[in-house]
Amino acid sequence: MKRLLIYLFCFLLVSSCAKEEYKYGLTSTDILQPSANKDKLKTAEQYIAVLYVNLFQKAISTKELIELERIVRSVGDKRLVYELIISSFLNDPEIILPENADMRSDIKTFLEASYQRFYIRKPSELELEYFRNYIENNANVTPEMVYFSFAISDEFFFY
Repeated sequence: MKRLLIYLFCFLLVSSCAKEEYKYGLTSTDILQPSANKDKLKTAEQYIAVLYVNLFQKAISTKELIELERIVRSVGDKRLVYELIISSFLNDPEIILPENADMRSDIKTFLEASYQRFYIRKPSELELEYFRNYIENNANVTPEMVYFSFAISDEFFFY
């Protein structure tokens, strides 16, 4: 009788510990920022070449690329040099920029195109909302300023 009780107790113990699975219908969501996988710093040549293509929609000449790369290497404050390069590109009459009226008439399309052009990704809803509010509430913001901010951002320095 004692054995029977021990076997019964063991059986109840083993069978009562069965794992139950619950499914809640949740979908997995990527919680990382879209730029989280960009961890390789662009070289000066890569940065200048990509920037030139983004602003002029054509490749930079080898001569001009070498000259600009030498300037970047010769100065200690790289960010300052990059800012000056961006400014000189933005002042070039051959630059391809949208008109201010076009930007303001469809801010969402302008921002999505800018993110695709500079960051090669779609913007998050938070980024769209932030930039949309900023552009709508600041009449002095121009496409040049937006492009400058994209070009000098940390994300643009990485691929």
